[in-house]
Amino acid sequence: MAFTLQINDKAPDFELPATDGETYRLSNFDESKVLVIFFTCNHCPYVTGSDEVTRQTVEQFAGQGVHFVGINSNSANTYAEDSFEQMVERMETHHFPWLYLYDQSQEVARLYGALRTPHFYVFDADRKLVYTGRAVDSPRDTSRMTVNDLEEALNQHLAGETITLPVTNPIGCNVKWEGREAHWMPADACDLV
Repeated sequence: MAFTLQINDKAPDFELPATDGETYRLSNFDESKVLVIFFTCNHCPYVTGSDEVTRQTVEQFAGQGVHFVGINSNSANTYAEDSFEQMVERMETHHFPWLYLYDQSQEVARLYGALRTPHFYVFDADRKLVYTGRAVDSPRDTSRMTVNDLEEALNQHLAGETITLPVTNPIGCNVKWEGREAHWMPADACDLV
């Protein structure tokens, strides 16, 4: 089995606390036409460098039944900045237009096969995977980006078209796994394309 979800795989369920004080499961988003789940964190320069582009994408598709859910699976023992308390602070400071969930056990990151921060997964109305990988080609410095693959995938899917590039490699820091050195990745984790 591949480390990360493959196109047409169903979204694994989860039950995770969010910075808004609520707990969410996959079923909380049943009404969403499209669900974008992305693995993110507080400290990674690829995340912080592209947060505003992600905000613009969320706002662009908000009225079209697309829901965005960020999940932080990073070990706070590797980077203290990735703690739940810092997640709450970050959302209060930046008012990002997505839910921000905490995967302290890292079980959800394993189920989805999250490789990097950020790593985006787009699921259709049946919660089958239609796109996985990066949002943009230069997340650390968006002034240098030439393409927004996430936006293109969403536009094509919502128009009923086949997504021309359904798999890209996520660009960012690796997920910080509990009990491992900061740059460790599972042996079966590899580039997607």
